[in-house]
Amino acid sequence: MMSEPILEVKNLKISFKTLEDPVHAIRDVSFTLNKGETLAIVGESGSGKSVSTKAITRLLPKKVTQITGGEILYEGQDLLKISDNDMTHIRGKEIAMIFQDPMTSLNPVMTVGKQIAESLQVHHGLAAGEAMEEAKNMMAKVGITQVEVKSQQYPHQFSGGMRQRVMIALALACKPKILIADEPTTALDVTIQAQIIELMNSLKDEFDTSLIFITHDLGVVANVADRVAVMYAGKIVEHGSVNEVFYHPQHPYTWGLLASMPSLSLEDADFYTIPGSPPNMMHLQKGDPFAPRNQYALAIDFVEEPPLFKVTDTHFAATWLLDERAPKIQPPDEIQRRFNVFHSLNREVINL
Repeated sequence: MMSEPILEVKNLKISFKTLEDPVHAIRDVSFTLNKGETLAIVGESGSGKSVSTKAITRLLPKKVTQITGGEILYEGQDLLKISDNDMTHIRGKEIAMIFQDPMTSLNPVMTVGKQIAESLQVHHGLAAGEAMEEAKNMMAKVGITQVEVKSQQYPHQFSGGMRQRVMIALALACKPKILIADEPTTALDVTIQAQIIELMNSLKDEFDTSLIFITHDLGVVANVADRVAVMYAGKIVEHGSVNEVFYHPQHPYTWGLLASMPSLSLEDADFYTIPGSPPNMMHLQKGDPFAPRNQYALAIDFVEEPPLFKVTDTHFAATWLLDERAPKIQPPDEIQRRFNVFHSLNREVINL
């Protein structure tokens, strides 16, 4: 039985105006989010993860943003074509977002209880007293104790982990159909990261919410996602189920991301890094943007950008190495060794 899509991004193209040439941030991106699933979007900083999802909520700065193509279909309607007023009713109520740094997202001069209650008043028309009671209930659901006292406190009076819990309560208060979490655990220590991820997973199931999880940390993806999309230079270069992408990666960039994961279980202390730097998105070279960093690049990589090749019915990767004429190349022993350590650790975590 096929899952029913709740969100479809089709051939999205986004550029940003600058004093020089435009920055081509998103180049023909397409992906689908199904009802009740978690889609992880991973990649280095600047790969286009946040830009593509901020386009869904229409939070990109209008003065410099140019959406030059594509559609964002939410339950059949194109979010790029509806009015600002209609989008205001969808944003927060039906599609909510959790940002990386809650201190820049929460109002510093308003108590956290009032901020959550205000969202309920705006989107659900609750009276002030009723909204505040529901706000306290949500704070309790996300693991905040002493809600009578804490609801009257300000964001600066909370720790980083507790502020992120407030953000989750605020995002889920209106029971949105889609939750977008943009690097929600990056600024937290690993223990708090695990707690926040577990919390998001349980609340997602409780509220039957579909989740887009944006991260550069593949270490958290295996325990969060159903499907994974790997982005590089404004494009999705590999996507598939979490098992397909983690255990049978096909793109050399995905190999590099997985091998770059640090682990105390490795015998040596050396970290693997992908050579080179991400490309200049103002002046992209001809061919595959990853070619200069790809030790397995073929001659055609410097001439023509690869299409998405089908690996399985659910797994695709944009690398010429999948062309039937290409030489058969496997990840080198060093990368494969790191895969094996990474996979064994994830199996242990999953089986806890």
